[in-house]
Amino acid sequence: MLDDSTLTLDALTAGVSVFQRRDGHRFSSDDMMTAFVAAEVCPAPTTVLDLGCGLGSVLLHLAWTMPAAALVGVEAQAVSFALLQRNIAHNDFGSRVTVYHGDLRDPAVRARIGGPYDLVTGTPPYFPPSTATDALDRQRAYARVEYRGGVEAYIATGAGALADDGWMVLCGDADAVHRTSAAAEQYGLALVSETVVLPRAGRAPLFSVWVLRHRDAAGHAGCATRRVALRDEHGDRTATAKALKAFSGFAER
Repeated sequence: MLDDSTLTLDALTAGVSVFQRRDGHRFSSDDMMTAFVAAEVCPAPTTVLDLGCGLGSVLLHLAWTMPAAALVGVEAQAVSFALLQRNIAHNDFGSRVTVYHGDLRDPAVRARIGGPYDLVTGTPPYFPPSTATDALDRQRAYARVEYRGGVEAYIATGAGALADDGWMVLCGDADAVHRTSAAAEQYGLALVSETVVLPRAGRAPLFSVWVLRHRDAAGHAGCATRRVALRDEHGDRTATAKALKAFSGFAER
């Protein structure tokens, strides 16, 4: 299934490298920010679940960041799952990371996932099939388009696996905050924070990262919102961008 001539091996963190397809779905700033926010709110979990984990960008970053945690991932797309398995083996995470091949909406997959988890993460596809132009590449298409559900499906599965005092961290289209909030309400969760990420100061958002908790754990503080840019108005890297790099173990040049 994997043609080695089409793969690159790239540094995800200072201690983790991953195989990814040169012309396929590749890790990016949304994965890094999801892992970053997850580590902010839940720095020392015992158990972690990553939904729709793709080639393992968030899952393996957290495995490296949280060496005491046992982690579980689920991924449905065949090529991404093959890369995920290779990346776990390549980084010698097999003793702490377990992954399942299947649709996170499937009751049988949910049963295998089990729980409860201290931390649940996910980077759902951003675009409904009715509004998106499909990527020509099948792997990229399933990473971008909600063929197997969007943020609502991730919240539905995540809510059932989340510990009573756990944290859920999801990334998605910044315009989907109302969908996220409505799904959280439906499944007994509360949206407690939103990080809106801009590529450059003054530009439209790239994506948002949301933190959700069970209502009893969330309390009544409401949703705190922060806006961060990866580059300032002059095009220079911001403190946020530098913090992401440091979080991954890379020195600033």
